[in-house]
Amino acid sequence: MSFGKMNTPVQILRVTYEKDADGFATPTEHPVKSVRAYFEQRHGNVKWANRAAFSEATALFRFRVIPGVTVEPLYIIICGLKRYEVLSVEVLKNMYVECLVKGSEPLGQRIVENA
Repeated sequence: MSFGKMNTPVQILRVTYEKDADGFATPTEHPVKSVRAYFEQRHGNVKWANRAAFSEATALFRFRVIPGVTVEPLYIIICGLKRYEVLSVEVLKNMYVECLVKGSEPLGQRIVENA
């Protein structure tokens, strides 16, 4: 993987839940890091056919290992105007992190219930 293929800017967010005074959990997103990544949408080739166990995955992100940062499932990756929820994380040769992700709602399109 060369730097020429890792040309998509992404932002990695960690979601934590904090309880308010009434005891309701409120999700809070904390930025972890902004990096350049290789981005691949799901399509019908042999590699994606072998990933059948992750049928929910709609895209793949691959980026360099970030020293001191561990990316985990349920983190959020923002790419362009779309949010992706991390389903699976694999470290390749201690150089790259490969994340299989599921696309969620676009930015700015969140539904606020009981508003």
